[in-house]
Amino acid sequence: MTGFLGQALLYIVPFLLVLTFIVTIHELGHFLVARAFGVKIDRFSVGFGKTIVSRIDRRGTEWRLAWLPLGGYVKFSGDLDASSVPDEAGLAELRQRVIAENGPGAERDYFHFKPIWQRALIVAAGPAANFALAMVLFTLLFTAVGEQVLAPRVAQVQPGSPAAAAGFQANDVIKAIDGRAVADTSDVTRTVMMSAGDPLRFTVDRGGREILLTATPERRLENDQIAGRVRIARIGLGMDRRIEDFSFRRLNPVQAFGKGVETIGSTVGTTVTYIGRIFAGKESGDLLNGPIGIAKAAGGVTQQAMAANPDPGWMAANLALTFLSFAALVSIGIGIVNLLPIPVLDGGHLLFYGYEAVARRPVPARVQEVGYRVGLALLAGLMLFATWNDLQKNGLFTFLGGLA
Repeated sequence: MTGFLGQALLYIVPFLLVLTFIVTIHELGHFLVARAFGVKIDRFSVGFGKTIVSRIDRRGTEWRLAWLPLGGYVKFSGDLDASSVPDEAGLAELRQRVIAENGPGAERDYFHFKPIWQRALIVAAGPAANFALAMVLFTLLFTAVGEQVLAPRVAQVQPGSPAAAAGFQANDVIKAIDGRAVADTSDVTRTVMMSAGDPLRFTVDRGGREILLTATPERRLENDQIAGRVRIARIGLGMDRRIEDFSFRRLNPVQAFGKGVETIGSTVGTTVTYIGRIFAGKESGDLLNGPIGIAKAAGGVTQQAMAANPDPGWMAANLALTFLSFAALVSIGIGIVNLLPIPVLDGGHLLFYGYEAVARRPVPARVQEVGYRVGLALLAGLMLFATWNDLQKNGLFTFLGGLA
C-alpha cells in the first residue's frame, strides 16, 4: 500500500500541479483581455467541483478555489452553454433579458455584444498566454543554466542499420542534414525522428574531409523511461559525449529570451510537422500522449531529477529546473491543441468569428449544433486514441495478453 501511495504521489501530484497551473494561466489570458475590454465576468475558478474558498471582488467577479485540481475556467456573463457563440435568435433573446434586468446599454458589457475583433482577441488570449508562459519559463531556465551544446559526433554504428548501409563511421561529426546546419546532437535526433521513411542527406566531417552520406530512418520499438514503449524513427547511430565536443556559454536575460523564442519555434514546428505526417500516413501517432502519458512523463522527470544528485539542495534545484522545462513544453502543447479549428476549442471559436466577420451575422444555430457535435466527437476520438497509445506504451495490453 505504501508503494502504491508513493507511486501515486510521484506521478499524479506533479501532473495535477503542472496541469492546473498551466490551464489557470490559459484562463487568466482570457480573463485579463476580457477585463481590459470591459467584459462583465461572473466567475474565475481554479479547479472544478465543490468550492473550497471564494470571494467576490469589487467588480462582482467571484474568485473561486474548488476541490478538483484539473485546471480551471472563466465564466463570462451571459454564457449559457459551451459554445459561447449564440446565433441571431439567441443574441436577440439575451439582449432583451439583459436590458430588462439592467436597463438600456447594459448589454455593451457582455462578451457576446463586443465587436468581433475584441471577441477574437479574448479567445486567442488563452493560447497566447500558454506561449507567453513557455517564453517566461524558458527565459528563466536559460538564464539559470546557460546554453549547453554537444557536437553530434558518432560513437558507434549499429551493424545492419541504415547508418551502416550509408557508410557512417565512428568519429564522424555531422555538420548538416539536407543542407541545414546542425550544431547539437538533439538537432540530429529531432530531424531523424520526424523523417521515418524519408531519405536524409548528411554532411559529415571525417578527419577534416567533407563527405555526403544518405540514410533513410526506419521505425524501431524502444522502451523509454519517460515515454514508455514507442515506435520511433532511428538510423542506428550511437552518439559520443567527449569533453572536447561540449561547449557552454552563459546567457543574459535578453539572450535567454532569444533562445526561448528559438526553442518555442522549434517545438511548434516539430509538433506541426508530426501532426501533418500522421494525417499523411507517414507516422503512427505513437508519440501522442493523453493524460496517462503526461502523468507518466511528469513522474519520470521527477524521478530523474531526484536521482541525479542525492544532496537535498541539488535535488531541489534540479527538480525546479526540470519542472520549468516540463511545464514549458506542456504549455506549448496545450496552446497548440487549443488553436486547432475544432468548434469546442478556441480555434473553433475563431473559425466561427471568421465566418461572422465575412457574413456579417453569427453562424446559424443548426450549423453550430452540428459543428459542436462533430467537434466533440473529434476531440473524444483524439483523447481515446491518445489514451490507447498511453496504455500500449505502458505495456497494459502485453500484460493482459500474458494472462491468456
